[in-house]
Amino acid sequence: METEALLARFVGGLTALDPVAVWAHGSLAGGDYQEGRSDLDLIAVLPGPVTPAVVWKVAVLHARLRPLPLATGLHCTYLTPGTADDVAGRHLTWAHEQLFKRPVTPVTRRELHAFGRVLHGRPPAELLPPVADRELAAYVVRDQRDYYRPALDNAALWTRDVWVDLGMITFARATVTAREGRLISKGEALDLLPGLGAPAEVVEDIRRRRYDHPAPPTGEWTARRARLTRDYLGPAIDALTASYD
Repeated sequence: METEALLARFVGGLTALDPVAVWAHGSLAGGDYQEGRSDLDLIAVLPGPVTPAVVWKVAVLHARLRPLPLATGLHCTYLTPGTADDVAGRHLTWAHEQLFKRPVTPVTRRELHAFGRVLHGRPPAELLPPVADRELAAYVVRDQRDYYRPALDNAALWTRDVWVDLGMITFARATVTAREGRLISKGEALDLLPGLGAPAEVVEDIRRRRYDHPAPPTGEWTARRARLTRDYLGPAIDALTASYD
């Protein structure tokens, strides 16, 4: 697969930085990966401080990968053994074809412990502290309350496929995680959404775009889908937040 070829090139390119470990998480590790549609979510643990020289080498590596198939979806956050346990810290990250800093969330950390795929070096359990169920549940509920709920006020966002997909799927996943302390795949989330009261036509729209090759949506359907999604997610997120509190 093109995915495996890209991963091999990436891990090989990291050799100059002498990585302690390289891991995959998300759908690439947990199942339901769709080549050409799913992102490649990676974590690399480097041996020493992330100095300006290291940042430059990381940027050059990703720039060299750009011409390769699927490279635009390769996202990697860079830790060190000294920063791996810093949940709140913001770590060097390459994503969306640029460098910036972001945390490694409790969800990502739990994924790595539960089903992380070791591409190189030491396993996650040797470098990352475990994530308690309560910490994980608090994070996913807070994410729904503080990120997705306010975003519903911006109607224009919800005319975009990515917001509909992430909003609906992330809500279903957060619900299961908060109630049961476990992680589920995007495919499982789609199966659960109708039982959570989600509009069936929106769920099927997401499923078709994830697993099939449908025609582009009409403007009329895009507007209707946005309205259905916002009307569902607002009360659903409020109920989830209230039940957790």
